[in-house]
Amino acid sequence: MKKLFLIIGAPGSGKTTDAQLIAQRNGEVTHYSTGDMFRAEIGSGSERGKIIDSYVSKGNLVPIEIVIETIVEAIKKAPTDVIVIDGYPRSTEQMIELDKYLENETNVELSSVIEVRVTQEVAKGRILGRAAESEVIRDDDNVEVFYNRMKVYTDPLPEIQNFYIKKGLLKVINGERTIEEIVDEMDAFINSKI
Repeated sequence: MKKLFLIIGAPGSGKTTDAQLIAQRNGEVTHYSTGDMFRAEIGSGSERGKIIDSYVSKGNLVPIEIVIETIVEAIKKAPTDVIVIDGYPRSTEQMIELDKYLENETNVELSSVIEVRVTQEVAKGRILGRAAESEVIRDDDNVEVFYNRMKVYTDPLPEIQNFYIKKGLLKVINGERTIEEIVDEMDAFINSKI
């Protein structure tokens, strides 16, 4: 039985870095970032990649069928039984579609949804700071796109939180500490579930 952990958080919350460090620390864990999966698809130049790019470049959500296809493929190909996916779900539709998929899937169990919580000010400082330090400016690292991405994240958040609270699956972690403190707490929590 594969155990799935989803990590959600605002842009700039550090969720991808946290998940990468947990996978490096723990050989039992495979990490996927929806952002990385999408960037890889865009980089491949495939038709799917072009469709994804037309949404991502504007800070908008990728259509649900493409997201579910990409995630399901990744879970099935994962080399370990513990999978951490960050950046999902980002909408109530994504949450409901994944829930439907998991209801009929006997080999995958959603163990927990971990929310890395940061304020909008902290998130903005990190994203715009990343843009200033980087020689490669990503399209999504500017103020206007940041606020759009933040709105896209926060609008469905209460519904997503309530859905997973009712299922007893939501774990909130303070994302405004050192990376070590955050990763230690997250790693201990994941290990307690496996």
